[in-house]
Formats: sequence, structure tokens, C-alpha cells
Amino acid sequence: MSASASATKPNDPCWCGSGQKYKRCHKATTDRIRPGTLTPYRTVPDSIVRPPYGGDLPTGMPRSPYVVGGVPPERNASVVQTPDVIERMRAAGRAAAEVLMLAGEAVRPGITTDEIDAIVHAACIDRGGYPSPLNYRGYPKSVCTSVNEIICHGIPDDRTLIDGDVIDIDVTIYLGGVHGDTNATFPVGTVDPESLRLIRVTRECMEAGIAEVRPGRPVNVIGKAIQDHAHAEGFEVVRAFIGHAVAEDFHGDLAIPHYYEPRANRIIEEGMTFTIEPMISMGTWRHEMWDDGWTAVTADRSRVAQFEHTMVVTNDGVEVLTVTADGSWAGQGAPRVTAATPA
Repeated sequence: MSASASATKPNDPCWCGSGQKYKRCHKATTDRIRPGTLTPYRTVPDSIVRPPYGGDLPTGMPRSPYVVGGVPPERNASVVQTPDVIERMRAAGRAAAEVLMLAGEAVRPGITTDEIDAIVHAACIDRGGYPSPLNYRGYPKSVCTSVNEIICHGIPDDRTLIDGDVIDIDVTIYLGGVHGDTNATFPVGTVDPESLRLIRVTRECMEAGIAEVRPGRPVNVIGKAIQDHAHAEGFEVVRAFIGHAVAEDFHGDLAIPHYYEPRANRIIEEGMTFTIEPMISMGTWRHEMWDDGWTAVTADRSRVAQFEHTMVVTNDGVEVLTVTADGSWAGQGAPRVTAATPA
């Protein structure tokens, strides 16, 4: 890094003379995240009930199933759930919310993403659940940790979080035969004001999408609300990764775009269970993939934030399932500045 770069603040004009802000020009290339070293596979006790894919050790990391236009369903299961399934999803959602809060409380400069994975892995097992990402299509860890320009599906490794990072932690637990899926973005230590604004706006985007959910409306009203709010704040909506049905299957046959898609005109029905999980970028909405087939990053290496809830459609709106027994969750009050403390 040049001396000029080291003295430039994120919102200053870039030292190279491009006319862009430094954070959207050379800062993206000097500070980008690199793949780290993975620790060995974490085991799950035999007493824990596994999803259908959870029986064998990972044999590799095939390309992520998340593609533009939707997520391939695992089987042709209904996306409208029975009262029994919904009740089990309440329990799984509460457990996921508890695990995410524990993971968020651990965020600080000096901790590695692999240490966060260990916390999530143990917390799922302590609740009698299986960490859903583990071995899903070969994914080698128990949680997704996406730092800075990583949009989603970052694999925990030995990289240490540093002061000024932002990290999204995506927790899913398989409990009672169903999945509870949630995530939140956390600042690490002292974070610049624009990154804190990104976190706040992303949470607001998720909430705007949730507010549109009720029976009889097309799914695309969710994405329109999210896109309208993001654009009004000067941010972009990542398009390649979307919300999805979730229940007994990790990913069911229902696509929830986070941008306005006229073709997403499926009518919302009471009893549907799905996620809303917008990924909002400071720069471009376009993405690139790392060679691991999982890690997605913004094409311009601009920062991203994400928030996610699992919910069930009620007769007049929606019930958010991924909250604790007292209604709290890890993204409440975001942005939250974590004190810069040594590891």
C-alpha cells in the first residue's frame, strides 16, 4: 500500500485521481479478504438427529446451489405448512435466535471466524440441534461468516477479525425435524460511519420487506419494498441470492427476490414459511465467486451487510419465528458498536 493510500479516509477522493471515493476505488483492492486455512471437520454426537444430508463427512465443496433466479428445492414439499410443522419451527427459530445472539456477543477484534464457528457448533448441539450448514452440499463448516465484501456463504477459517471490519453471521439449526434460519451483521470494534449506516439501512430493508407480507399479495411486493428503501439510501440490492421456503427442507420451492421482479407473482398464502434476507451493497449489486464454489463477493469489493428472519404467514400478516422467547434477536438496535478489546 502506498503512503498516500494509508493516509486516505474511506470517504475521501481516491489518491489515484479516479474521482471516486477511496472506499469504492483502491481501498477495495488493498483491504480485500483472502482465503484462510480451514481447521478439521467438527463432529456431531450420534445422539443428535441429522437432516438427510448430514450423515457423512464432507468430501469436497461443490459449487453453491444458490444461483440467479432461485434456489433448487430439495424435494417437491409443500411450502404451506401444517400447524404441527409451524409449532416445531417456532422452537427451531427460537434456538437459532439464541445461537446467533451468542455468536454476535463473541464478535471482537482478535477473534477468528473459525472460533465463531466453534461457538455456533457447540451452541447448536447444546440445544439438541444439528448445525444445518454442516455438509450441506459439501459445505465444511457449521455457520457462514461473511466479512466486509463477502456477500454470503463465507467459510470460517483462521483469519482474525480486525478493528473496523463488519461481519455477517448466518446461523441455521436443524431441530425437531425442521430448520430455523437467521442472520445479522455486526460491526467489529470501531467502524466507519458509512459502514454503520449500511448496517442500519440493511436491517431496515429486511423490516420493510417483512411489513409487506400478508395473504393474497404477490411475492414481488417484498422485493419492491426492499429495493425502494435501499435505492433511496444510495445502496444497491444484490440480486444473485434470494430468500426461500424453509421448513423440513433447508431450501424449499419458493423464491423470494429482494429486488422488484415482475415475474415473482406467486400469491402469498397463510401457512407459508420462508426467509427474507436482503444483502445490501455500498457499491455494485454484481457478484463474483471464489474458487471454493461458495464464497460470493461484490465485483467491486464494496462492503455488504445482510439481515435475515424466518417467518410464517398468518391470516392477516406475518409471525417472525427467529426471535428468542422474550422477542429479542441479535439484530435488534443495529448498528451495534462492539468495544475494541483484545482477544
